[in-house]
Amino acid sequence: MFRIPESIANLGRERIEGFPVEGFIYGEGPIKPELMLIGEAPGEFELVDGIPFIGRAGKELMKSLETIGLTREDVYITSAVRSRPYRWGTKNNRDGTTTERKYNRPPTMKEILAHAPVLDYELANIEPKLIVTLGNVGLQRLLGKEAKVTELHGQLLDRPIQFLKELDDTSFNLTQKLYRIVPTFHPASIFYRPSHRPSLDADWLEIGRILGEMN
Repeated sequence: MFRIPESIANLGRERIEGFPVEGFIYGEGPIKPELMLIGEAPGEFELVDGIPFIGRAGKELMKSLETIGLTREDVYITSAVRSRPYRWGTKNNRDGTTTERKYNRPPTMKEILAHAPVLDYELANIEPKLIVTLGNVGLQRLLGKEAKVTELHGQLLDRPIQFLKELDDTSFNLTQKLYRIVPTFHPASIFYRPSHRPSLDADWLEIGRILGEMN
């Protein structure tokens, strides 16, 4: 199993200090995996157990992997940001009272930049056969803001990706190396947009077909 060095994890913690985020979740999986899966950020359940993609979205992701003959142990799971971004909101209780609680939210570009060295390290050292981005945050972290999952999902892309050249950079640079990427929808998208289900299922069948050709 691959694990980033503590020096890289600590760098990520230091760079994101002061943002409304909490915790730090390590990527999980083997070196040289079949797939590297890149999501957006951990949520409440991931923070409690310290494991990426274990909530409702994680269960959907495992179902998708199963359709192409893979399990969690075959893939490396990571995200653009490793701490849980949250916002405060009000929860209505059954007794009529309200409670202030933290809710998940997408990471900001500044938070993505803060944790860029962590994902850069993984991308440089893990050597997956194929990268699958889950949703727009993971896709745009690699290819830039102009990349849209609704336009690119299910397609095999050979592209340079965004890296930080220097740790104090405030923007990304493109790599010389080309990476093989298939974007698809975030597994949680089907909860609020069920119409994505056929496209998501078709994308995973295509990912399985591409992996079969590569093997």
